[in-house]
Amino acid sequence: MSLIVQKYGGTSVGNPERIKNVARRVIETQDQGHGVVVVVSAMSGVTDSLIKLAREVSPTPEEREMDVLLATGEQTTIALTAMAINAMGKKAISLTGAQAGIVTDGVHTRAKISDLTPKQLKQYLAEGYICIVAGFQGQTKDQRITTLGRGGSDLTAIAIAAAVKADLCQIFTDVDGVYTCDPRVVPTAKKLDEISFDEMLEMASSGSKVMQSRSVEFAKKFGVVFEVRSSFNHNPGTIVKEETKSMETVVVRGVSIEKNQAKVTVRAVPDHPGVAARVFTAVAAANIIIDMIVQNVSHDGTTDISFTLNRDELPKIEAALGLVVKEIAAKALEIQDGIGKLSIIGVGMRSHSGVAAKMFEALSQAGINIVMISTSEIKTAVIIEESKLAQGANVVHEAFGLSK
Repeated sequence: MSLIVQKYGGTSVGNPERIKNVARRVIETQDQGHGVVVVVSAMSGVTDSLIKLAREVSPTPEEREMDVLLATGEQTTIALTAMAINAMGKKAISLTGAQAGIVTDGVHTRAKISDLTPKQLKQYLAEGYICIVAGFQGQTKDQRITTLGRGGSDLTAIAIAAAVKADLCQIFTDVDGVYTCDPRVVPTAKKLDEISFDEMLEMASSGSKVMQSRSVEFAKKFGVVFEVRSSFNHNPGTIVKEETKSMETVVVRGVSIEKNQAKVTVRAVPDHPGVAARVFTAVAAANIIIDMIVQNVSHDGTTDISFTLNRDELPKIEAALGLVVKEIAAKALEIQDGIGKLSIIGVGMRSHSGVAAKMFEALSQAGINIVMISTSEIKTAVIIEESKLAQGANVVHEAFGLSK
């Protein structure tokens, strides 16, 4: 008997009728002769409501208690989904992340999976149960509830698929698959039949909301081929897999945008060994994830260090670097928001020249100014005004013929 892991996102389980629809799809899969593990997110809007509720009782809620609170969203969904399947005459059982064997480190609100021992999960599967697992959560070795960050249910599904050696992992969402760009931003965007792990990882880390980047990293590391598809129809989705030679013929696979960005600049930093390390050690100690880093050429013995991060992290960055700026005798800490990131991605960029120049030319002709530039083997990303992200995405998408 083959084993399939299916993950359903918040919109797929957004109300009782949709939960029953998921139950029918899961039963259909089992009736085809497969063992089934289902990973579910909280119902759409529930996590945001819980965050709002927390802030109504405390302006700065403790992260430990936030994890205890937010984990209840997925636990509601697993119980309801199991009830729906049982009501339809099949055997289902709900399991929290801890019961499914997910062990995490101790970083609250953004924990990493450190171990997964699905002993109880395998036992229920052997007894013919459909196992409904709460995504987004786990438990530390000292039994503290933790959550895996936004999109953590994807990571749960991929990790479980790897641990139980599933034959197939399906990520069900509210879109038909992975597109060349967000169709709500670029109406002419096309669905991709396949995409490499590396391309998917770059798209996820560059703002594409289809998959959480850590889940793609995990899939690449453990070789978990997965399919992104819609829970509202039976259309084939997008297969995410190891890179193949044919993939290099496509120069640019897709365009991603990321809003809600901010740029932080430490002005007039003394140009001495160890100063940059002092800045970024403080950032790392505050568990702040940063993206692009640019250091200007030294002038008069000082230099400027700039980096980008999510705008929501600004209160943390000010607290983390306030004293450091004084300690290293830098001139000032400057913050600029109202910016966003626009990226082009494709494994074919490795073997084709002039890709970045074509992107810059398209933006120039549209009158869009570039604030920062970052490149890798398969990605070129620029920081531009957030208000011009949609326009930029459309002109770049058109420049590379992705609508065809």
